[in-house]
Amino acid sequence: MITHDQLLQAIPHCLDKTNFPWLGERIEGKVRDIYRHDGQRVLITTDRISAFDRVLGLIPHKGQVLNQLSAWWFEQTADLARNHLIALPDPNVIIAHEAEPLPIEIVVRGYITGVTKTSLWYLYEQGERQPYGVPLPDGLQKNDPLPQPIITPTTKAEKGGHDRPVTPDEILRQGLVSVDLWEEIKETAVSLFQRGQEIASQSGLVLVDTKYEMGLVEGQLTLIDEIHTPDSSRYWLADSVRPGQEPENFDKEFLRKWYAAQGYRGDGPPPTMPDDFVAMVAARYISTYERLTGESFIPGEQPILERIEKNLTQRSKESKE
Repeated sequence: MITHDQLLQAIPHCLDKTNFPWLGERIEGKVRDIYRHDGQRVLITTDRISAFDRVLGLIPHKGQVLNQLSAWWFEQTADLARNHLIALPDPNVIIAHEAEPLPIEIVVRGYITGVTKTSLWYLYEQGERQPYGVPLPDGLQKNDPLPQPIITPTTKAEKGGHDRPVTPDEILRQGLVSVDLWEEIKETAVSLFQRGQEIASQSGLVLVDTKYEMGLVEGQLTLIDEIHTPDSSRYWLADSVRPGQEPENFDKEFLRKWYAAQGYRGDGPPPTMPDDFVAMVAARYISTYERLTGESFIPGEQPILERIEKNLTQRSKESKE
């Protein structure tokens, strides 16, 4: 088990960004550095953490947790959906099939919750009974389970913009995807979510909601990016879910709540996270990984950049032999 002191000592060694020109042009996302190389995608998950649509700092071991947890979930759901994973040459790296991303993100929700103006609970509390085009019954309370998982898609924002809620009717009317593809997306997303809930419940966690990104690989629907991580999903500690109480978060909401308590909600310069809090966030990510996988988290070798370059060079050499 990694101690608080060990996490504090790891803070100076976080992976902020990469620079591997031999892989091609670097595309920088909020969390991942992406390279197109040899007809594939090299996705390197850094330790950057984002919220409120901006990068807020670095969390030790976070990149490794997200990368390895996604790979683990891809394996757990391979019978339900194709995914883009080809290889895992390094704890922070996934080699993936090149995909044509769909112009929508699929958010699946199992509970009515949230505090933002686009959250299901906020809209419901304002009297909206068909948020995102989905009919909901009267009498629901915050954090109640929904009668069944629902899909609340959003359009994918341009860089620097915000995702926008979109109804299924709008998706089809705007021709974002075909009718047949939308049906396949819905069926796949709900089956993935239900599998995620089953596995999380065995680990003492509740998978509350999640986001899936999908694309087409050789014309076939494929799960891309990440799956069921603390960044893309909301998890609650199962024992903390009680009527009238706020459940304990085991995801990035823990970080958002800290910023909100400092009076920050995305405008102006963000406050700096104290080292003790950074270590606490890291411990949450690691604990989620260990709960879900049933495996102990083993940090990769340091320094991270040198290790990644060595492993990718070896992978490239082997692929050409």
